Amino acid sequence: MIDTVILDLGNVLLEWDAALAHPDLSREEHARICQEIGFADLNLRADAGESWAALEAEVATRHPRRAGFLAQYVAGFPASIQSPVAGMPELVAELRALGLRLIGLTNFSAETYPVAPRVSPTVASLEAVVVSGEVGLIKPDPRIYRHLMREHRVRPARSVFVDDRPENVFAAEALGMRGVVFTSAQALRVELRAWGIEVAAG
Repeated sequence: MIDTVILDLGNVLLEWDAALAHPDLSREEHARICQEIGFADLNLRADAGESWAALEAEVATRHPRRAGFLAQYVAGFPASIQSPVAGMPELVAELRALGLRLIGLTNFSAETYPVAPRVSPTVASLEAVVVSGEVGLIKPDPRIYRHLMREHRVRPARSVFVDDRPENVFAAEALGMRGVVFTSAQALRVELRAWGIEVAAG
């Protein structure tokens, strides 16, 4: 019997589009700069707990022409997560009405995370959210899943973990959780119904 659903945030509850934080740049120019400075790696380091100020100083040293790019990203961050993933607010509301525990587990900078519950009633409605940047651990490190289970008394055999990245799902399954690689709210409904959770077929 499932009593807990654990949800990633980015691209599961919230659409994330980093380019929207830089409205002054075309998508092509934004992509070029991200490639030049290694934005994906820098963002992951922020998710793991490094400060954006320290990362900005590193970029300013290594790529002087791009000084200020990360600071602008942080300032414009709210625009990058404005849109909910289609169908997920409704599904989360159904799960909550069924009495399931709903907990977030997200790779997210501790500095930018507070924006998420402010712009998303769905995120704000979760019982709790474990944020990688706050605990200094990052998916798919098994320690962050164990932290969640310990701190929130989650029984892995009675939980479902939902994430858009297969490696994160595999790590949860290795610890005894059921796992779903998220593709859409409708596909998630099918998976949940197969496990006896009585959400609408959609």
